[in-house]
Amino acid sequence: MNLKIKFLAFTALIGLAACNQNKPKFSDEDGLAAFNADSLKLHVAELSHDSLQGRKPFTEGETKTIAYLQKQFKAAGLEPGNGDSYIQEVPMVNIQTTAAPDMQVSTSKGSFNLKGLEDYVIWTDKITDKVSFDKDEVVFAGYGVVAPEYNWNDYAGLDVKGKIVMVMVNDPGFAAGDSTLFKGKTMTYYGRWTYKFEEAARQGAKGCLIVHTTEGASYPFTVVQNNWNASKLRLDDRGKDNVYTDINGWLSLPAAKKLVAAAGQDSTNFFSQADKKGFKPLALDLKLSTSVTVKTIFNKSHNVIGKITGSKRPDEVIIYTSHWDHLGIGKADETADSIYNGAFDNASGTAGLIELARAFKSMKVQPERTIILLAVTAEEQGLWGSAYYAQNPVYPTAKTVANINIDGLNQFEKTKDIIIVGEGQSDLEEYLKEAAEKAGRVIAFENHPEAGYYYRSDHFNFAKVGVPALYTSNGIDVIGKEAGYGEKQDAEYTEKHYHRPSDEFDAATWSFEGGIDDLKLFFQVGKRLAFEEKMVQWKDGSEFKAIREKK
Repeated sequence: MNLKIKFLAFTALIGLAACNQNKPKFSDEDGLAAFNADSLKLHVAELSHDSLQGRKPFTEGETKTIAYLQKQFKAAGLEPGNGDSYIQEVPMVNIQTTAAPDMQVSTSKGSFNLKGLEDYVIWTDKITDKVSFDKDEVVFAGYGVVAPEYNWNDYAGLDVKGKIVMVMVNDPGFAAGDSTLFKGKTMTYYGRWTYKFEEAARQGAKGCLIVHTTEGASYPFTVVQNNWNASKLRLDDRGKDNVYTDINGWLSLPAAKKLVAAAGQDSTNFFSQADKKGFKPLALDLKLSTSVTVKTIFNKSHNVIGKITGSKRPDEVIIYTSHWDHLGIGKADETADSIYNGAFDNASGTAGLIELARAFKSMKVQPERTIILLAVTAEEQGLWGSAYYAQNPVYPTAKTVANINIDGLNQFEKTKDIIIVGEGQSDLEEYLKEAAEKAGRVIAFENHPEAGYYYRSDHFNFAKVGVPALYTSNGIDVIGKEAGYGEKQDAEYTEKHYHRPSDEFDAATWSFEGGIDDLKLFFQVGKRLAFEEKMVQWKDGSEFKAIREKK
């Protein structure tokens, strides 16, 4: 071979090597054919069937649900995700409360009663036999917020030990309509009811009552009423230093105004004073008395975990989550139906995990990073299954590339858009945008950021430990429908079906065409991540960025 031929051969090899290096490791189409709307509907129907009794943890419904998920994970070809098991045990306590039927209100001018369920809903998170208010003083503590980064402290100079704090739902920016307060219309974590109870306990309060408004909470008082004398679950934290108030609860807005008026205050503008910087808490001429008896049962619920081991970087994982639980059997509706089936919330998302598993397993090229499908328990009770996983991770959080959470899949028509919940959090937004554009779709951001949805599903527990987390909601730009149609559908679900027995699978109208489209986007995001080497980053300004950087 002469020198010229050798040179040409050499350059050809170099060119071939370069082409191989630039050649995509996977195709966009690989795995997409596995998605099937009929399969998805079948799983939703099974998971929301009456025989599962609303999928509440600690019930026969849980036993049947986790058995079904294990069977489907195995059928899809997933490996056990927790050693040789598909199960992660979650130690919990079931707290069954029975509240007295009324609450006695004493003022310097007389006394009267509020009616339980109608005027207020209360419970306790304490492991004890009985808790009570016994003519305990009431302090209006604004929004019950201590937020140094916003230069805001509703408890400044206030001693609430042994007292009951009455606080507003959401946070000051929302109620005031002031973009300079907190994040304006967008709820922060300080606006969530969970935070308010936690902060009241840290301050030493005996009780915390949140004033409900439908706009501030983003759901009607009927949703709150589902908690009346219901059993509540939380993690079993015996031996730890967690603190709780004696009694937590909600006041209806009319009941709260009645209390304010009884205390000699002008209820018309009373609550708005908490929206202003420099707000000072106000002791009210009120003393409250009532009691709650308690029965506790310690038990273990279960997360279900399946995996596809990565071919090159198996220690780096992408976690898809969806909560399998719902509310079980509770207060009957006007049709005498008492089973809270949770078909949309969240049999649909859990069924989506099964479809994602089938899609990843069908790929011609094995993902280089490990794919985890994690169905978590007790979301409805306080995001407890994902909280336990985040505190006791099977796969180290420092090696967890991202979390993609599904809490409700579009059960209706295709949409042009898909909505990201929590704008400006992580680079996962760009990943989803790219996948959407390739599919001829667009991303949008939530129309009602005041609802605080970024803090209301399981991805939040991953974010709290620094894992970039993506959470979406259904699009509202429905293809072939007039403007406003999709938002009307969304509002109708919230008003008529959210956390009600009527959230049932409807074979006649639930097409899941939109849900399949959304699943394909989640799949494309995870697939891209599975073949990359870099880690996903939080955006500047995200409250979770510093946590990640410490890992």
